[in-house]
Amino acid sequence: MLNRSKLVPELMVTDLGKSLEFWVACLGFTIAYQRADEGFAYLDLDGAQIMLEQINPLAGQWVTGPLNLPLGRGLNLQIDVRSVQPIIEKLEQAGRALFRDCKDAWYTAEESEVGQREFLVQDPDGYLVRLVERLGVRDRQTATPAR
Repeated sequence: MLNRSKLVPELMVTDLGKSLEFWVACLGFTIAYQRADEGFAYLDLDGAQIMLEQINPLAGQWVTGPLNLPLGRGLNLQIDVRSVQPIIEKLEQAGRALFRDCKDAWYTAEESEVGQREFLVQDPDGYLVRLVERLGVRDRQTATPAR
């Protein structure tokens, strides 16, 4: 049985098939369940969950304004993964360009710094996705400055 996350974004998409190809084949999500007749899929990747719903003007969807591409402007979805490298390779094989190349980043968190190897890619509708491999925590006083 699916253990549902407490926060599950639902993204409106223009073509559910293309979106599933990206989210499942490239990023590694699995389809927890799908209502193909409604253009809906619920996806999971080790507890990171997302819902995709194909835009249908006749379905009474919760749309608050025009859905102009790229969708999701001002939003990026950070998703923790075990390793970013296999995902980058799948994206390259699929011919999908990265929005930001992979790099190691250290972010201040109180007296420490939290490290992550990260890159950004856009899904077929322009939603910005940041995939993150955790690098650990280090003391802020002994950390070398970022270049």
